[in-house]
Amino acid sequence: MNLSIKKVSALGLCSGGLDSMLSGMLLRKQGIEVQWITFETPFFSSEKAEQASKTTGIPLMVENITPSYLKMLTNPNCGYGKHMNPCMDCHALMFKLAGRIMKEKGFDFLFSGEVLGQRPMSQTMNSLRYVEKQSGFEGYILRPLSAKKLPETIPEQQGMINRDLLMDISGRSRKPQMKLAKEFGITNYPSPAGGCLLTDKGYASRLKDLFEHQETYAERELYLLKHGRHLRLDKSTKIIVGRTQKDNENIQKYYDPNLDTIIKVKTLPGPIVLMPNDGSKEVKILAASICAGYSKAPENTPVEVDVTTPKGNEIVRVIGVPPKEIKHFLI
Repeated sequence: MNLSIKKVSALGLCSGGLDSMLSGMLLRKQGIEVQWITFETPFFSSEKAEQASKTTGIPLMVENITPSYLKMLTNPNCGYGKHMNPCMDCHALMFKLAGRIMKEKGFDFLFSGEVLGQRPMSQTMNSLRYVEKQSGFEGYILRPLSAKKLPETIPEQQGMINRDLLMDISGRSRKPQMKLAKEFGITNYPSPAGGCLLTDKGYASRLKDLFEHQETYAERELYLLKHGRHLRLDKSTKIIVGRTQKDNENIQKYYDPNLDTIIKVKTLPGPIVLMPNDGSKEVKILAASICAGYSKAPENTPVEVDVTTPKGNEIVRVIGVPPKEIKHFLI
């Protein structure tokens, strides 16, 4: 009688970096069935993880977690890092969500490419423990690259994993990972710089402004924070001014004609100006003047500006306001 033995399987959080790749390869070398999950929000994408999946052949699931992420982001237990990055609570949330999928799909444990001491705030012994406790899956999170420096996990205790074949990497040096990558034949991997917009000073300032002035926001508004110049004209109104043709295209991509106003100088080259969620007539005139000021319109000369609101289209004649005079509006 042939009895099939269930293969040990693990679900890993994948950022797409070298550490993620190596952690998956180490477990696969032991004969463990490995799959990855990566999470998407307007602040970070699945692009690097998808490339890592192609490079290694490890299957990848992609989940958009924007609603639950925003709930955490507006009030993280541990606060923020240098800008608007809630790294510890972010990791805890991701492990919590991955843990639910682990249970649903029958994986035996979770893993990640985190390295003890690599990041001074989010990868200390205390922060790794915090993440485990907050995730609800304490004892089931393996960090293969630093396993020998960390307490034994439940799957190790149960004999699912050979601890001797795991690593004892710690600190900020990348040499051990690069050596291991060579052994696995991995030559194509991104630099260790993070791809999270919440660590970007400019983006973080715009996000903070959004949180301060709006109780609710659509997902497209979070994507818009990446593009153009952002100017707050009053407590309830801001505009986004395209800097380049690419900016103009991206602004139009996230434009909602049922909610927003879009402004453009009628016959001269210039920016697209988007006013999310519309605004008062007076503010629209000011926005039209700002639009003209950033365009190729001659100074102190009235020009026609096309203003398209959710209620319809109108042409207004304005004199452009020079950019140097509206610096106080910039976010």
